[in-house]
Amino acid sequence: MVENGAKAMKKGKKRALPEISKVEDVSRTRRPRRAAAPTNFKEKSVRLDEKSATVEVKKQQTVDQELVALMLTTLEGGDIEPRPTRRLNDFVLFDSDGASQPVEMLEITDIFVSGAILPSDVCLDKEKEKGVMCPSFGRVENWSISGYEDGSPVIWISTELADYDCRKPAASYKKVYDYFFEKARASVAVYKKLSKSSGGDPDTSLDELLAAVTRSMIGSKYFSSGGAIQDFVISQGEFIYNQLAGLDETAKKHETSYAEIPVLVALRDESSIVDKAFQMEGNPSNGVLRIDGVSEVSETNGLSSKQLVDGADEDRRYAKLLQDEEYRKSMQRRPRKYSSSASASNMFYIKVNEDEIANDYPLPSYYKTTEEETDELLLYDAFYELHVSDLPQRMLHNWALYDSDLRMISLELLPMEQCDDIDVTIFGSGVVTDDMGLWFPPDDPDSGSQSHDPDGMSIFLSQIKGWMIEYGPDGYISISIRTDMAWYRLGKPSQQYALWYKPVLKTATVGIHIITLLGHENRFAKLSFADVTKRLSGFPMNDKAYISSDVVAVERYLIVHGQIIIQLFAVFPNKDMKRCAFVVGLANKLKDRHHSKWIIKTKKILQKRENLNPRAHMGPVVSKRKSMQATTTRLVSRIWGEFYSNYSPEDSLQAIGAANEEVEVEDEGEIGEEEVEEECENEDVTEDTVAKPAEVQKPLTPKKIRASSGKREIRWDGESLGKTSAGEPLYRQALVGGETVVVGSAVTLEVDDSGELPAIYFVEYMFESTDHCKMLHGRFLQRGSKTVLGNASNERELFLTKECTTLQLKDIKGIVGFEIRSRPWGHQYRKEHIAADKLDRARALERKAKDLPTEYYCKSLYSPERGGFFSLPLSDIGRGSGFCNSCKIREDVKERSAIKLNVSKTGFFSNGNEYSAEDFVYVNPDSIEKLKDDSRTVFKSGRNIGLRAYVVCQLLEIVPKESRVADVGSFDVKVRRFYRPEDVSAEKAYASDIQELYYSQETYVLHPKDIEGKCEVRKKNDMPLRREYPISDHIFFCELFFDPSKGSLKQLPANMKLKFSTIKDDTLLRKKKGKGVESETESVIVKPDEPPKEMRLATLDIFAGCGGLSQGLEKAGVSDTKWAIEYEEPAGQAFRQNHPESTVFVDNCNVILRAIMEKAGDQEDCVSTKEANELAAKLNEDQKSTLPVPGQVDFINGGPPCQGFSGMNRFNQSSWSKVQCEMILAFLSFADYLRPRYFLLENVRTFVSFNKGQTFQLTLASLLEMGYQVRFGILEAGAYGVSQSRKRAFIWAAAPEEVLPEWPEPMHVFGGPSLKISLSKDYAAVRSTAVGAPFRPITVRDTIGDLPPVENGESRTNKEYKAEAVSWFQKEIRGNTIALTDHICKELNELNLIRCKKIPKKPGADWRDLPNEKVHLSTGQVVEMIPWCLPNTANRHNQWKGLYGRLDWQGNFPTSITDPQPMGKVGMCFHPEQDRILTVRECARSQGFPDSYEFSGNIAHKHRQIGNAVPPPLAFALGRKLKEALHLKKSLQQQP
Repeated sequence: MVENGAKAMKKGKKRALPEISKVEDVSRTRRPRRAAAPTNFKEKSVRLDEKSATVEVKKQQTVDQELVALMLTTLEGGDIEPRPTRRLNDFVLFDSDGASQPVEMLEITDIFVSGAILPSDVCLDKEKEKGVMCPSFGRVENWSISGYEDGSPVIWISTELADYDCRKPAASYKKVYDYFFEKARASVAVYKKLSKSSGGDPDTSLDELLAAVTRSMIGSKYFSSGGAIQDFVISQGEFIYNQLAGLDETAKKHETSYAEIPVLVALRDESSIVDKAFQMEGNPSNGVLRIDGVSEVSETNGLSSKQLVDGADEDRRYAKLLQDEEYRKSMQRRPRKYSSSASASNMFYIKVNEDEIANDYPLPSYYKTTEEETDELLLYDAFYELHVSDLPQRMLHNWALYDSDLRMISLELLPMEQCDDIDVTIFGSGVVTDDMGLWFPPDDPDSGSQSHDPDGMSIFLSQIKGWMIEYGPDGYISISIRTDMAWYRLGKPSQQYALWYKPVLKTATVGIHIITLLGHENRFAKLSFADVTKRLSGFPMNDKAYISSDVVAVERYLIVHGQIIIQLFAVFPNKDMKRCAFVVGLANKLKDRHHSKWIIKTKKILQKRENLNPRAHMGPVVSKRKSMQATTTRLVSRIWGEFYSNYSPEDSLQAIGAANEEVEVEDEGEIGEEEVEEECENEDVTEDTVAKPAEVQKPLTPKKIRASSGKREIRWDGESLGKTSAGEPLYRQALVGGETVVVGSAVTLEVDDSGELPAIYFVEYMFESTDHCKMLHGRFLQRGSKTVLGNASNERELFLTKECTTLQLKDIKGIVGFEIRSRPWGHQYRKEHIAADKLDRARALERKAKDLPTEYYCKSLYSPERGGFFSLPLSDIGRGSGFCNSCKIREDVKERSAIKLNVSKTGFFSNGNEYSAEDFVYVNPDSIEKLKDDSRTVFKSGRNIGLRAYVVCQLLEIVPKESRVADVGSFDVKVRRFYRPEDVSAEKAYASDIQELYYSQETYVLHPKDIEGKCEVRKKNDMPLRREYPISDHIFFCELFFDPSKGSLKQLPANMKLKFSTIKDDTLLRKKKGKGVESETESVIVKPDEPPKEMRLATLDIFAGCGGLSQGLEKAGVSDTKWAIEYEEPAGQAFRQNHPESTVFVDNCNVILRAIMEKAGDQEDCVSTKEANELAAKLNEDQKSTLPVPGQVDFINGGPPCQGFSGMNRFNQSSWSKVQCEMILAFLSFADYLRPRYFLLENVRTFVSFNKGQTFQLTLASLLEMGYQVRFGILEAGAYGVSQSRKRAFIWAAAPEEVLPEWPEPMHVFGGPSLKISLSKDYAAVRSTAVGAPFRPITVRDTIGDLPPVENGESRTNKEYKAEAVSWFQKEIRGNTIALTDHICKELNELNLIRCKKIPKKPGADWRDLPNEKVHLSTGQVVEMIPWCLPNTANRHNQWKGLYGRLDWQGNFPTSITDPQPMGKVGMCFHPEQDRILTVRECARSQGFPDSYEFSGNIAHKHRQIGNAVPPPLAFALGRKLKEALHLKKSLQQQP
């Protein structure tokens, strides 16, 4: 860390300061050197412990002393570094009087700090990550700024004991600190523009520097405009100069001195001029500033000369700081940049009367076209619930709007706000293109379009739900409309609609002119509605806002079109302007006309899957998406139908809507900004924790059992059956108050919480204790509603858990009707079970009607920590033998987790592994770096840079400590380090095998906890013959020696005797060549041995796409995809090409399921539509003969399209009729009818939380009702060998007698915490690899660095590679492929290509790096280089980070999508070095598809196939675990 801020202050006394602001004070209590704890921290309940003088805050520890806080936040292994560093949250800097002060004031007076101290790095220990609150510590000795190279400032403050990374200020201190942070950000921005190492130019001019810095800071909610940013940068010129000049102290001799750069000196001098102007203005708040020796502030506060810092320079600096504080306050009094969306704070939107505006529109006419139009819904991937501002943005040309009868209609009739009960229905058609960010003046004859029809796609829109007006300088106006799928900025309308658009454009122009007119008035608040009307009537006829010279006509126009004008004022940033006399007068005029009102509601939407546009039912139309009710079995239909009849979410939705309306009413603009800020701050968090499903937040462990106080007769019934391990007699049954308790039955117990139902326990065994108490040992039976199933569970089904307890028989409340339900399983028993279940439900209803006790049953074990429901261990429960399987598991876990020496003390046990000398082990990388005192590379979110794989070491010996007890603290381990290629250089890593290691002579003594697992290191000749991608084995090879002091590599010397791992399986050895030396030029890849097809699971892939899931599963050697169902023809064709032996049905899955059930004669169990029945009957005999039937399918997998889920809970209609169209119902019905041994569902990660978790819960409930074991989890594809962040939810199901597969171990380092699902406690299927994994992350260069360059719009599908594969990944992904296919890319239009060429070829570059200049297009148009909408809406969209972005060679790809484009959902789509969008093949490689994989259709189809696919390496990893489960079952069956 380079200190370039304030230098260390002397310990002498400093001048006292006045309070800056009473509002910003941390405390009004005066205490020397310590302020009262801030009163606005988030914690609420506080209790003081007088004995320890420690404040206990809710779930956060509080201490008085800084040293104690530092000790409590030390990470495991100790703080070896000489000076501790910590993170600081909720902090406030204050003086000795407790008044908050800016950071820089520590140069003048003693400054102290209060805040939450956190460990230096994010740690997995949740308690430590909460931090320790220290109400007052310091004083602060100095401050500094780092992060110049990264482009993001980091503010540090230092006390005598430690350095603190200032992360998040307290709410009361935020305004003060944010201003200082913006100064730091400006300093970093100037550095980036001047530093040669960052691609800057120190010879730039001042104007160029200011323009560049302004562009980089655009989007900050702190500034109202680019001009405000420029003024700020100039005002801070001296500050910026001082920071950069401070860097000269640590710069190398050959580097340019910042203090001598002319433009930086010029910036400093310019700030001095501004300072003088500011002083002359006189802007006092706490006192008048004087820089002539002593400030009036000092004088008025009675400061003596001894309190002042000696020297005129110090006094000038003090005055400068106070002046800077005045500047901050003046900035914060200025209006903020306003949002461009038309969102008023009013509760109501006044409806426009069509009759009143009719005179301004042409006579009625109807929309006509001969163009072939495509359904809008086919162009987008629907999501779940989202905010309207998150929709994609497109451009619409040659457009028209019409109603359900195709009659042309005015946009003005539709509210600009999102309202309830809208009775206006508007649709549209037009030509859609990418939004290039062009703006045009309204009088431009070609505004928004070219002179000819643009090169786009003709579409018809779904219902238009809202619209907005944006305006810029020089009269530029942009009008956008919104459907549930996208925003469309309107270009030039069609000729037939032009006259319908003109009044809207005219009214918008009038509204903007009125705002301009009032803005020029010094007393605009005094101008009434009549005054403005009179002014408008005086406009000349050639004025764009001219209406009429007749005042009455002008008044009439303003009133009938008034709602548009009111909306323009509503978004204006000046609050006084919003409430001026003109607006109040116009609103009253509208109310006087008694127009209808719409209630403004929430801005969240749910995307619709069916297009009601009348064009959908007329030709010519391109392949419209058709919604068909799902074909289901009666079981699935019953489960989902009963849930929606019993738990309709309509009421809760209305309540939510009402709550949102209240927020909208109270919102005056400021709340919106805070919400945006909160979203940005929590962006990473929401990507890693899935929202909690509904009704699941009850603890698994029951409440404390209440002891019984009553007296009942309790005696054993029968003789003792044996004894426990402690010699206590066991009994089969007992009489408790006249009721018989039997081993294997269930009993109820009272709990302390009176609001809880009685706890139910399964009786494992009963015994009499040595003190003659009659005892019961039982396992807790969880009600289904308290599991992840929530309300989707059967109220009579209980789930066995691992929680067990021992209690007295006298505490039993009662006995319940209970059975362990175990049935034969398989498709052949299905009808028998359906009949039995029907009788069972009838009996339960009859008992309920008679008010008889509920009879329960149990058929599964629920384990939230393992994320699933499992078959009951029938042989281990209810034996009455004194054995409890749950106790045994708990003891085993405790034993495995203990670290202890073995008997010979030459090795040790840890986490179930035994480690001995000469074993090769994984070591946590942080433990090595701490010993080396290296600074860890900062992890850059989204790019994986700085993350490190485990360090491979060889265990040399056990190092005893002085201790009499051989426990965890009694020994250390000595290890030898092996280096990896990435430890040498990025170039070495790129060109080397990922499994290669380098021997070194470095040894370390480590704590045994630092060891993460075991691996193998072999000679290269002894590596496995079978080579697999992705890697699933922990095997490395070593043949080189690395000297870290010299950075040199050489052959392993003969005197270095390295003992390699012992190879246990000789069949894995490589075949030797000649004298045992392998040829280095050999490039033939030996494929792994593949089991014969007949030994694989016969598989049905539903929603198969191009086959990514099947590809990975088949490669794992576990699956043989015999059948596939895919709706889209191009994807189905791609599946056929890559799986020629599979039977592919390109059809609706509802039709295929109906046909399958017809073929087997089970039509009576099929719930399907007439349409599905008719289409199934039309299948030809060849198709019908190849359909699978029950007994033929072993495995079903697939990913129901998320577009389907978006139909649920929509538009206040949560009815069963809507849900029936969901494809997941058909998917589950395939499983119910065919009853495969295994079932795998894949979907987007938000599947588990969508619709309040109901879809997820019903899916699990359906599978459990079928008799399956089920487990669920979320996996990150990047951790399994692809260079892409792609998080997906999975649900495994297995037949009761099968082994449920475990989750695959993540093998590659990848950023992000564990992907958790909130149950009774957070559950993660696999650990996060951000802190280490066996292998490094795969980079962009690893993935595509060998592919030949291509030009924008390249369309030749077959090419030569032109270069050899370099990286390990490239060699694996190429395989034996000779020709390169699909290395083609979408063509950027002229403007976007120009923009692409201007994006710097450096990591992280995006639209913010574009020059602020005009572009001359070949059409003669002159447009802005930077899309106008980006800088003006950046504060609402996380700065539009990544749009027009380049990939980083050393980083990873963003999530692969179906339509890569620079202004799309994932805008980072430019090649790192070439001026173009990524090619189809590059996207395919990012997903892990081999180069031999073929895609079908046009380029849009191919991108769609890739974006919708499951990455084959992730599917492979899942397949390997399925294969292990099959082998485990086989081995268990072979046991006696």
